[in-house]
Amino acid sequence: MSSSSSSSLAAAAARKRALTEQRFSELSPALSPEVVKALKGGGFRRCTPVQAAAIPLLLSHKDVAVDAATGSGKTLAFVVPVVEILRRRTSPPKPHEVLGIIISPTRELSSQIYNVAQPFFATLKGVSSMLLVGGFDIKAELKKLEEEGANILVGTPGKLLDVMERLDTLNYKNLEILILDEADRLLDLGFQKQITSIISKLPKLRRTGLFSATQTEAVKELAKAGLRNPVRVEVKTEVKPTSKDGAQQELGPSKTPLGLRLEYMICEASNKSSQLVDFLVQNTGKKIMVYFATCACVDYWAIVLPLLDLLKGSPIIPYHGKMKQDPREKALASFSALSSGILVCTDVAARGLDIPHVDLIVQYDPPQDPNVFIHRAGRTARYDQEGDAIVFLLPKEDTYVEFLKRRGVPLTERECSTNAVDIVPQIRSAALEDRNVMEKGLTAFVSFVRAYKEHHCSYIFSWKDLEIGRLGMEYGLLQIPSMPEVKHHSLSLEGFTPVKDVDVTKIKYKDKAREKQRQKTLKRKAEELAQRPEIERRRKAPEKPEKPKRKKTGKQRQAVQTKEDMDELANEYRLLKKLKRGVIDEDEYEKLTGFGESDDEDSSDGGDSDLDERKERGNKVLKKVKQKGKAKGSRRFEGRSKQKSRRR
Repeated sequence: MSSSSSSSLAAAAARKRALTEQRFSELSPALSPEVVKALKGGGFRRCTPVQAAAIPLLLSHKDVAVDAATGSGKTLAFVVPVVEILRRRTSPPKPHEVLGIIISPTRELSSQIYNVAQPFFATLKGVSSMLLVGGFDIKAELKKLEEEGANILVGTPGKLLDVMERLDTLNYKNLEILILDEADRLLDLGFQKQITSIISKLPKLRRTGLFSATQTEAVKELAKAGLRNPVRVEVKTEVKPTSKDGAQQELGPSKTPLGLRLEYMICEASNKSSQLVDFLVQNTGKKIMVYFATCACVDYWAIVLPLLDLLKGSPIIPYHGKMKQDPREKALASFSALSSGILVCTDVAARGLDIPHVDLIVQYDPPQDPNVFIHRAGRTARYDQEGDAIVFLLPKEDTYVEFLKRRGVPLTERECSTNAVDIVPQIRSAALEDRNVMEKGLTAFVSFVRAYKEHHCSYIFSWKDLEIGRLGMEYGLLQIPSMPEVKHHSLSLEGFTPVKDVDVTKIKYKDKAREKQRQKTLKRKAEELAQRPEIERRRKAPEKPEKPKRKKTGKQRQAVQTKEDMDELANEYRLLKKLKRGVIDEDEYEKLTGFGESDDEDSSDGGDSDLDERKERGNKVLKKVKQKGKAKGSRRFEGRSKQKSRRR
């Protein structure tokens, strides 16, 4: 039997084990005919393990804390019970009576849950639902809720709490069920305070379902606070490969979905981007999601990849958290509609999104949080399908493989391609032709280095071990940017070849409007610089603030005054000696001592008598100076005689 047929049989076996023998129509307590019909309409006849376990428990008035792999069918595991619980009420709800709340961490996931639930909500007569997520006019939503009301609310924690605090017309006293989806992510994103506030406003006699792919300590604490004697549901029926080609598989404690084949590739930083492009070319015709570390990285590679000869014509769509709501929704809808294409994205697309028929997941940058690794990979091989995922690692990051294995995520190695085309010259050529490419490359590079510093597994991903030079070549940079991480730490610049004879300040934008605006800005700055004095152009060192002067004591003030008097006397003495030697005449002496002629007419009287007085004063000064000199000499003599007597 060939290896391809063996792989097909293994995949078929995996798909078979992804579903149980339990049919939705045979569950106990029994589902209503309307819900079973809606399930059949969506192609759902048999339950996944998590659905077979969670649905009967919630319908039997139990709180549940579900821990199941991503892509295992958790959404239906709580949507079906919500609908069935509301259907079993004896009286129809009032318009403003809230009976069910479903909370998820992101607007995309909330929107997806809402859309998946619509066929099931439609089976409830007289029951209305509303989606509450960010990006929409809160005033319009409040007005609609106040006028029409809603019985089921689906949304994000921040928006739900905002509505609950602003609107008094909604009544939560008879709430039947609360669902917290992706509970670990809710807490990771800092929603614990909002979740606690929401729970405090709800009745304690309710059913609560807490669904998560990873059960952290924080999730366990939340379960203690929000659930009453919960039943823990842990579903681990996944398989892991026992041979290198992945054909032989067996049940084990792996946390990955069924039908998912995980690989890793170790390559040098300078060759990493070329290996990525070669890998994408090898998988042309597939639907691929490529994960990067930051939004800036997504923006950069989203404009660089389509410029490469090997990927021209391939649909490449960017998707990250800093995009506005409308473009984000359009990007997701466009990629979902494609049969083949590439979505370059951040971890905002790592959780809960059920994008149809994704064939391949590429983790170009490993996630900061190792828990996210599984969620990223779980965008493929969902429900009863199969898929592939690969992570790119640097040589110093190879211990990540063993780390994941110990966490129940086994990977097999894929060798680097030996004939991958070097794409760095093409990227640099694009940067020389368009300033936008150059600037986005620098921004992406800096953002990657700073994101790398925030890795949870810092003992594996040590930013001080980054080879900045080779990393710069990977990004196709023209020069290494000036940044503190490079300046103040001895990071290796080995492997970087700068582009010679290029003045980066003269590289223009391809967009003529942007270049025109740039030239205007440069001209304005040059004019402002020319108007400044030469002294202002120089960067002055920051002056140190003067220390507050202490108030002088009486003795200190007297010493200062005495010194000033002595200096004045010494100056007059020198001038008098010059006068006696004939170096200066009497007129010069008068001017230098401050007794020269003034503009006053009356000052001419008594000139001879004033001169005699000054001479007499000068003689007194001379005597004082001589006396001072003798006094100093006598003090010195006395000091010496005392020292001699001590020695004796």
